[in-house]
Amino acid sequence: MPPPLTHKKALIFGVSGQDGAYLAQFLLGKGYSVWGTTRELQAEHHNLEALGIASRITLVPCGMTDGASVRQVLDAANPDEIYNLAGQTSVSYSFVQPLETLRSIAHSTLNLLECIRQRGVPCRLFHASSAECFGDHGLTPVNETTPFRPKSPYGVAKASAHWQVACYREAFGLFACSGILFNHESPLRPQKFVTQKVIAAVGAISRGSRDKLHLGAIDVFRDWGWAPDYVEAMWLMLQQPTPEDFIIATGQTHSLREFVDTAFNTIGYCSDDFLVQDGSLLRPTEIQYSYADIAKINHQLGWSARNKMADVVRMMLEADTRATPTQHPRTTS
Repeated sequence: MPPPLTHKKALIFGVSGQDGAYLAQFLLGKGYSVWGTTRELQAEHHNLEALGIASRITLVPCGMTDGASVRQVLDAANPDEIYNLAGQTSVSYSFVQPLETLRSIAHSTLNLLECIRQRGVPCRLFHASSAECFGDHGLTPVNETTPFRPKSPYGVAKASAHWQVACYREAFGLFACSGILFNHESPLRPQKFVTQKVIAAVGAISRGSRDKLHLGAIDVFRDWGWAPDYVEAMWLMLQQPTPEDFIIATGQTHSLREFVDTAFNTIGYCSDDFLVQDGSLLRPTEIQYSYADIAKINHQLGWSARNKMADVVRMMLEADTRATPTQHPRTTS
């Protein structure tokens, strides 16, 4: 039987990004009316087009650092659910443009919260928080009560936004919660993210159009999941009777070297023949280990990630192959 349809309306800030596009697709499948914000209406929205849903979303212009713009969008959409997925998303770029990062994440989130409070119209807010807030806690898995010790301007901005959400929930009674998202990937990731950089390079090497993969630190450990899995967790958080924060992760951690090895092994190659460590690609500071305790979301929401790191690598390579014109493959000795 088809899933029951709803007459709810959702507003997604950042609908054209990876998570926004998959969330819009998920919500449309549940019968939601979906609105989404964009900085420019005339801009191309490749992710929405790639999923075949661009024409089914009501796009509205919004600059989130402008409170009046945010209020105008809220009044026009009058949503039941709001998903705040907007803002600068690159840890590396945050070292280059820390002020822009802070404005696009912390300032924008504060504008949204204040507009929701001033309107006084009941709605529910999901905010995309980040594992970068935690910083480095060594080999100890972090949970929802672990102190934040961010090590990047991006992490600092995300931590500020996270606590703003908690403050407005406690002080003004808003139904507002944060999903603390660990790394999650998909073919919609741009190549500024290391996972997509790896996948694109491995695919190009297999086709003989590239010789090497250059990376900075490869001895960092991350929990990598599949973005389409994670948007379901975002939605589930807003279906609960009370707002709470949850870590969203697979619970399995691997090194970047393992990710690279898995990608090369998938196409039958050895990464040692192609991988080059490049010191110029190192960040000023780096989180060495990232381990997630997923007990709370498993027990309270019954959610767990269906796809783990090896699945993510395989599906991203398959998508890269489909998207790339056929070329003569590299021969191996």
